Amino acid sequence: MARRRKLTNPLALAVMVTLAERPMHPYEIARLLRQRGKENSIKINFGSLYTVVQNLEKHGLVEVAGVQRDGNRPERTVYGLTDDGRIEMHDWLADLVAVPAQEYPLFETALSLMGALHPDEATDLLRDRLRALEVQAAGLRGVLDALDGELPRMFLIETDYQLHMVRAQIAWLRATYQEFADGTLDGIGQWRSWHETGEVPDEWSRLEERMEGFDPAEAAGAAQAADPPGEHEESG
Repeated sequence: MARRRKLTNPLALAVMVTLAERPMHPYEIARLLRQRGKENSIKINFGSLYTVVQNLEKHGLVEVAGVQRDGNRPERTVYGLTDDGRIEMHDWLADLVAVPAQEYPLFETALSLMGALHPDEATDLLRDRLRALEVQAAGLRGVLDALDGELPRMFLIETDYQLHMVRAQIAWLRATYQEFADGTLDGIGQWRSWHETGEVPDEWSRLEERMEGFDPAEAAGAAQAADPPGEHEESG
């Protein structure tokens, strides 16, 4: 299990990873993050980057490594990682790679609450999302094609992951949208009735009574205990 960290803003981790290359001033860190397209993978507010650096310094993870003078320009403070910063950077990044986290994506939130919309409207909105994702997938594919052979795969791996995730969502949306459009989605009749009559369907009331006392977390834990990791791995 990932442990609680002094800082949780992913921008702080990006700053530490960048400083692991060499000491830099915040302006240079921001320039490199932009140049490397990290804003497509990390929510970056470049205006708050100086605050992030200050917080890292307060926690002893970075320190002033010098002052840079360039002609008549104002002096710029250069920061470097401390030993504690290198340890924190490594452990934080290792946790993010290895330990799945409940990230609460906004689309999942919307799906969980979508019953508040009329099913016809929800159908149209899913179609709109599908079209937007198809455009997004084409853009990501274009980036990968343009840079194929120009950059090693390690520098494009997050874009490749994004493309695979978008394609997976497109495949799910196409199938689900068809269920909406055909009216074959299980429960869509009661959903429509609720919006058109304003009365909660009897089936939903009975379902709520039947599910009383059901604990999803407990059920998930029992399933994990019955099917431990590695159970289905092929032997070497």
